[in-house]
Amino acid sequence: MNQVITHPPGSLELISGDFKGKDILSLDQFSAADLYRVFALAREMKELVLASQPSQLLAGQLVALLFYEPSSRTFGSFAAAVKRLGGQTLDIQNPEVVSSVWKGESFEDTISVFGAYTQAIVLRHPLPGAAQRAAEVANVPVINAGDGNNEHPTQTLLDLFTIYEQFGRLDHLKGLLAGDPLNSRTLHSLIRGLALFEGNTVYLLSPEALRLAREDLLALRARGIEIVEIHSEREIPTDCHFWYWTRIQKERLSSLDDYQQLAAASFQVTPALLAERANREMILMDPLPRVGTIDPAVDSDERAVYLRSQIRNGLYTRMALLALILGKA
Repeated sequence: MNQVITHPPGSLELISGDFKGKDILSLDQFSAADLYRVFALAREMKELVLASQPSQLLAGQLVALLFYEPSSRTFGSFAAAVKRLGGQTLDIQNPEVVSSVWKGESFEDTISVFGAYTQAIVLRHPLPGAAQRAAEVANVPVINAGDGNNEHPTQTLLDLFTIYEQFGRLDHLKGLLAGDPLNSRTLHSLIRGLALFEGNTVYLLSPEALRLAREDLLALRARGIEIVEIHSEREIPTDCHFWYWTRIQKERLSSLDDYQQLAAASFQVTPALLAERANREMILMDPLPRVGTIDPAVDSDERAVYLRSQIRNGLYTRMALLALILGKA
């Protein structure tokens, strides 16, 4: 399934300034004001972490990390976020192997079980819409940590926070989004987030076969964000504020041959490309893992923030989000 999930009107509970007890399933729940509230608290969390200050804000809280797909940064940063705030995690990775899912237990029953033990569930799942299904049966908040090729809302929180910290605003920005617009849930959520602010333009660079689904392109443009599809590095504007590079989603493709062909046609950031098409004020981002996206020779460039501030911001924004959802901030 390549089309991004479109939520029926009223199917998602808007945050509207009140995070307590709410599921976090989609960027469609957020307003600009909601994002700024997360960012303000994330800055406080950043100060706490950098000062190595202990916190008991989530003391007595237990959060389930239920990951049906592999993860490094999302799993690790959520675990660190809970523990940095004095809470504890119930870690379930690969539930198909290590839980009663292996015995045939239904998805809904698994969610109900872990909801009975914890105050919140952080869920990653390979099927689009799985987070919303979980929220319908859970009696605790569910946080979408990535559902198939649909969305990854908490990744967008840290991405927007990274851009905001760099430029002091989230409006009237120009960004390049490269890689796999068709399947990348990080790109789907990021475009939704940028569409909340005026005057933003994104350029989508990808192989022809990985262009954003036509229905999604029209639906996202209708939100007011300008989306321009380009087909070569020569078309990259030289005045972008940020580049956001994503890998080809191998796990969403039907065969290894398809992946190899698309990988051969994909684009990579190199020192030469930066010298030719980038400017000195822009930043280079990647949600990682880095698979054929950015030449390691670029890592030392001061504009390359993916292994520095971008991944650290995942910790701070997730600390803030958890504190808000669990009613502790």
